[in-house]
Amino acid sequence: MATYPTKRLRRLRYNSTLRDMVRETTITKNDLIYPLFVVPGSKINKEVRSMPGVYQMSIDVVVEECKEIEKLGIPAVILFGIPDHKDEVGSGAYDPNGIIQKAVRAIKKETKRLLVITDVCLCEYTSHGHCGVLDGERILNDETVDLLVKESISHAEAGADIIAPSDMMDGRVGAIRKALDDEGFTEIPILSYAVKYASGYYGPFRDAAESAPAFGDRRSHQMDIANANEALREAETDIEEGADIIMVKPAGAYLDIIWRVKEKFQMPTAAYQVSGEYSLIKAAGKMGWIDEERVMMESLTAIKRAGADMILTYFAKDVVKYLEKNR
Repeated sequence: MATYPTKRLRRLRYNSTLRDMVRETTITKNDLIYPLFVVPGSKINKEVRSMPGVYQMSIDVVVEECKEIEKLGIPAVILFGIPDHKDEVGSGAYDPNGIIQKAVRAIKKETKRLLVITDVCLCEYTSHGHCGVLDGERILNDETVDLLVKESISHAEAGADIIAPSDMMDGRVGAIRKALDDEGFTEIPILSYAVKYASGYYGPFRDAAESAPAFGDRRSHQMDIANANEALREAETDIEEGADIIMVKPAGAYLDIIWRVKEKFQMPTAAYQVSGEYSLIKAAGKMGWIDEERVMMESLTAIKRAGADMILTYFAKDVVKYLEKNR
């Protein structure tokens, strides 16, 4: 085996063109999914206080945003809805004329190729801010799954391309798959939030989705941040129940989990660069402590290098502009 001075690893680093030729991991537009927050009303485009550059948008504004996203070449968006009314059982989530159902129909009418993914959970729609039906302060699993099924069917009927359950209730992927098939939606894939940790990185999302729990936390159903083997069991369960794509959330602090899930199952794997990851980079960039654009690309490259085939990121539009500028 050759050693120094015959072996010089820097030979492939001196020239920028050569560096690009031997690059092992490359971010492209096709890797990106852009999250959007939809609110009732019209002409609403309200910036989220803790997420610079991210907005709550009314349906008319979201449609125009989606036209731009499609023009940029970003292949997919994922929608989160904030209803005008919340109740104990999150009825706005599965209302055929709910905020997401209306948004899906409007977006699909005005775009041609853009994939519309819908987040399936109850937390944005419940008056208590938890992800399911409550008995006191306990979330009832099976009763919640029944409502998630109704929500999923209503999204499919509205025209959603992919259903993405994010609640972490046991058995929900299997129940949703069966219901979709029974209703004739056999071709609609399920992107399961298979490995979703009870993370402190979600803080700014609570502002954007107005979904902070009124009491307690979500550790009874989201995963303990210290567990890795459990992540494999969660992913395997969802795959067995019919998930077509599995997701790890958050991404940046869980690169090892993305790697293990991808290596073990070789399934299409998504990762969510969540609100806290985005806002930390934005805040440090604003203060001049880091090069925001460089760290943005470095963080996303790490997520893809770990094994993610697609990345949900609030930086999606910025990434496309960066790629266009540097091609």
